[in-house]
Amino acid sequence: MTTLLYTHPACLEHDPGQYHPEAPARLRAVLSALEGPDFARLERREAPEAALDDIARVHPRVFVERLLAAVPKSGHAGIDADTIMSPASGQAALRAAGAVAAAVDAVVAGEADNAFCAVRPPGHHAEPGRAMGFCLFNNIAIGALRAREVHGLARVAVIDFDVHHGNGTQARFADDSSLFYASTHQYPLYPGTGAASETGVGNIVNVPLRPMAGSQDFRLGFTRQILPALDAFRPEMLLISAGFDAHRSDPLAQLLLDESDYTWVTEQLLAVARAHAGGRVVSTLEGGYDLHALGASVAAHLRVLMSV
Repeated sequence: MTTLLYTHPACLEHDPGQYHPEAPARLRAVLSALEGPDFARLERREAPEAALDDIARVHPRVFVERLLAAVPKSGHAGIDADTIMSPASGQAALRAAGAVAAAVDAVVAGEADNAFCAVRPPGHHAEPGRAMGFCLFNNIAIGALRAREVHGLARVAVIDFDVHHGNGTQARFADDSSLFYASTHQYPLYPGTGAASETGVGNIVNVPLRPMAGSQDFRLGFTRQILPALDAFRPEMLLISAGFDAHRSDPLAQLLLDESDYTWVTEQLLAVARAHAGGRVVSTLEGGYDLHALGASVAAHLRVLMSV
């Protein structure tokens, strides 16, 4: 068995514009970090386009059609001040969502132990009817709903350790007890959601961390709150919104994690997946804006995934 790596050249072509933090260089840094001999065993696959039926489990079809129609023929088109599209953005968004859906299919089919999707744009801020926060489609939610609706898994969980709260994933999951969402994130910070009081129907766990919080607070949040709740939920598949912008070097926030924290949290999540989900894990890239820290953190995450 092995770890799959899904990516696509189109994800490098999505260009939000000069000086935008969610730049193509992010994905280049990730792929460069995964070129070394430690990662020779990765099975690399091309991300397909997501099917409209898959996207529509999260986003209304009219929203999807309008978003794709708004992709500019040249130049840039702004959805909001942070979320900018270029001519390649529609294809990139379809491939990013398609990567997670394909990874779910492959892992459920037993083709691999787990998978990582090295894609952009990220997805966890995209709400059912609104693209925002650099995100067009909610890639992780699309994968989770495919796991449930296509593969018949009764309980699907998403764990999000991006420094920003995944408001879009929470919005889609909050009233559905067959889905579980848990997040550690700096608070207060964009997008302003993720208070501990936001619990959905008992299926949402938010662990807000104060600015300048580091490894101890992060690990305690997982050990005391997220991991017990996740264990009680007994997920049949575990998906990870793997943002690495809580790293101490990241320019967009003020948490103080390092690569050892990403190693640790990945180990903890794999243990839960082995206990309840047959080890089935799909992870996808979210944030991370210091290129060196991003590459090193993804590498740490992948080394654990590959150690199964």
